[in-house]
Amino acid sequence: MSKRNGPRYALLGLFLIALLAALAFTVKRAPDAVEPGAQAAQADDSQLQSLAELDGKEPARRKLDIQSWQTAEGAKVLFVEARELPMFDLRLTFAGGSSQDGEVPGLAMLTNAMLNEGVPGKDVGAIAAGFESLGAEFGNGAYRDMAVTSLRSLSAAEQREPALKLFEQVIGQPTFPADSLARIKNQILAGFEFQKQNPGKLASLELFERLYGQHPYGHPSEGTAQSVPGISREQLKAFHAKAYAAGNAVIAVVGDLSREEAEAMAAEVSAALPKGPALAKTVEPEAPKPGLSHIEFPSNQTHLLIAQLGITRKDPDYAALYLGNQVFGGGGFGTRLMTEVREKRGLTYGVYSGFTAMQARGPFMINLQTRAELSEGTLQLVKDLLRDFIANGPTQQELDAAKREMAGSFPLSTASNAAIVGQLGAIGFYDLPLTYLEDFMAQVQALSVDQVKAAMAKHLDPEALVIVSAGPTVEQKELPPPTDKPAEQPAAVPEH
Repeated sequence: MSKRNGPRYALLGLFLIALLAALAFTVKRAPDAVEPGAQAAQADDSQLQSLAELDGKEPARRKLDIQSWQTAEGAKVLFVEARELPMFDLRLTFAGGSSQDGEVPGLAMLTNAMLNEGVPGKDVGAIAAGFESLGAEFGNGAYRDMAVTSLRSLSAAEQREPALKLFEQVIGQPTFPADSLARIKNQILAGFEFQKQNPGKLASLELFERLYGQHPYGHPSEGTAQSVPGISREQLKAFHAKAYAAGNAVIAVVGDLSREEAEAMAAEVSAALPKGPALAKTVEPEAPKPGLSHIEFPSNQTHLLIAQLGITRKDPDYAALYLGNQVFGGGGFGTRLMTEVREKRGLTYGVYSGFTAMQARGPFMINLQTRAELSEGTLQLVKDLLRDFIANGPTQQELDAAKREMAGSFPLSTASNAAIVGQLGAIGFYDLPLTYLEDFMAQVQALSVDQVKAAMAKHLDPEALVIVSAGPTVEQKELPPPTDKPAEQPAAVPEH
């Protein structure tokens, strides 16, 4: 089967199995983490232990033996042997996202979308049927920093080898057929028309334009109604030749393979790609002008996006900011934002914050929807909450709760082969150490209130906020006072 859902997602069944297993049981702690007298009884790490036995202690995490090397053509390879299932996951990550579009917004996305539309001797239907007949799955996607392609297949040679050959054709020899190009362009243009009826999307486009201006992150990854129609097959071929070059690729492999088999697979895939070096990294953006801009839109709700430039993926404060944001607005119910804005005042269905750490400085963003007549008061409340959190940081109780939540959920990040291959792709793409996963959790657990507070104050400035609202201009009302039982607001469907 052929899906363009990106390689970020595992098969639903496997994910549910992994989730249930993680909720019900956890692997025993390593012998050096228990009392010496108990080591003999707990020496077998493959045994299972119920969560009740943890008694508040951090659950053990799957330790990955990540192996890395480079192909003859210059591709970086990361490999984890996983024999539990008779299958493998292969993910290629290229520095070929929309930040490489240059003067042609949408070029990277359209190139990626066209990969499996045709190869020599096969059209899009034959490619899909080929993967389907082998029980294999092809995935692809393009974002601001990166473009990705993926293959999931059974590891037995009779399925693996033909699936790999077809995958190599798709990523190395796309023909970009004219009829498929016209069809996909029409789909994209129809999407632009739909965006005009989506205030949240309009606000997001405006926000990135204001945050980044002429920087490569400033334009939408999908391009614009002006740029997409003029993109030619020749431009797609030229972009593929440079962005999908072996020297610009990270190859991640996880599954039922030996090191020798993984090396052979990576070498074969690397050789199938165009020859060429890594592309230049994205330059850092300049600080944007803060302030509020409004998009008039006829609706019952107002979308609020509040942002500023954040950090790169390699910033040394990444762990502290991630943990601090889990307390402020990144962890769902129980965060400062959800408690004060939704639970105590009933102003929104949900409010969230987060750092999107990228190759260059990505955004820190807060987003929510609220009733139009309460939008100004809600915006001021959120700004006040952010200002207070930057000034005072989290409490010890909040920090401890966030650490426990992260320790409990982190094993899911390596609960399936698809999850692991995604982690490997990010580690390779952002040049993180092979011990990153273990290092990250150790850093998080060691952080103090003062360290988190200092990191948030260093990277966030309440006077530097770029704010975009989308909704109707209506007479404003005062916010309801905070209460443990807020009055139920008039029913309204969230506008996404």
